This record gives sequence, structure tokens and C-alpha cells, in this order.
Amino acid sequence: MTSVPQEPVRVLLADDEAMIRAGVRAILATDPAIEVVAEAGDGRTAVELVRAHRPRLALLDIRMPKLDGLAAAAEIRRSVPQTATIMLTTFGEDDHVARALGHGASGFLLKAGDPRELIAGVHAVAGGGAYLSPTVARRVIELGGDRVARRPLAQDRLAGLTTREREVLALVGSGLSNAEIARRLYLVEGTVKTYLTSIFTRLEVRNRVQAAILAYEAGLVEPVE
Repeated sequence: MTSVPQEPVRVLLADDEAMIRAGVRAILATDPAIEVVAEAGDGRTAVELVRAHRPRLALLDIRMPKLDGLAAAAEIRRSVPQTATIMLTTFGEDDHVARALGHGASGFLLKAGDPRELIAGVHAVAGGGAYLSPTVARRVIELGGDRVARRPLAQDRLAGLTTREREVLALVGSGLSNAEIARRLYLVEGTVKTYLTSIFTRLEVRNRVQAAILAYEAGLVEPVE
């Protein structure tokens, strides 16, 4: 049987710096499974282009004119919910990262990070997962203060999870999609979704990224160095 070629992941790229957009586009172009369908230099244009092109995900700089990346991501989620968002950040934007966590972004990538992280992040989020650049993950965890002191608190929050739910949460923290988790644990994808619904409810988190952060804090998964 001849396999049907998989459609490339369609991406919108938004950053007010043309050089940054060119660099990110060049990295993405090295992967034939990713296609940049549109670019924007401000948040308002990014939202309009997402509505026009309906990409699988939008890579959004946090600081942009007319509409910043956080506001653009919120508008995209309201008007084109099938388009996931990944925030592009720098070391000096911890407060913005903390805000974005509460707004349901599916991923955070460091502009100056390893190009392989960019490719991995796009595929993870396109597959329904969440992705945190390891550097960003460490910074987000540090935002809350002493990680050693907070680990027991995070572990207490996980105490009510079953063994299987903890396994699923650990894989969410590693950036795996529902399909990848299902394959890893020999489950059907619908069962993974059921576990995730239970996990989010028990932990009182709103999305996969918040769940992943909690997995890091509790020590289920460690951000790689």
C-alpha cells in the first residue's frame, strides 16, 4: 500500500524585526515538513493573516507594535481556536512569560536558543503537545522563588494522581503530543485525552504548559541543561 504524504505543518511567523524573521524562516526551511505560509511585522497584521491563512500554528514575538504577542495570541485563540500559538521570548521578558502562561500559549521558545529546539517545538505543538525551551522552563520555574522549597508543594498537588496519570503528566512535561503519549504507554488516544481531562481538573491547571511546569516543579521531569 502506498502511504499518503503528510501535509506540512503550516506556520505563520510574526516578529517586528525583519532579520529575526529571516533567521527563523531559514531554520524552519531546513525541515521539509514545515511551511511558512505568511509573515507579519506586528501583532494586528498577524491576527489578520491567521484569519486569512488558517495555519496550524503561529510563532509570535512577545514585543510587537500595534498589538503585542500576548494580545495577538489571545485574539487568535478567540477567533481561530484551531491555530495554536508559540511565543518567542528573550532572557529579559520573564514577566511576559509568566503572563502568557496564564493565557494558554502552547509553547515558549528562546530566540537565541538552539535551532533544533525551534524545529522540535513546532512539531510538538502541531501534534497537539506543548513545548518549553529548556532554558525558558528553568526561568519560569525560577520565577516562583526557591525551587527546592517549592518541590514538596508541587509533589503534594500530585499526590492525588494515579500512577498512570503521573506517567501521562511526565510525558506532557517532556513535550509529547497525545498521539505520542498513546504510543509510548500502549493506549488509545481517546484514553489519553480522558486522563488529561482528569489531570487538569485534579491539579487545577488550564492547559498543557501549566501542567508541564508543575511536572518540572515536582521533579517528574527535569529541564535538560
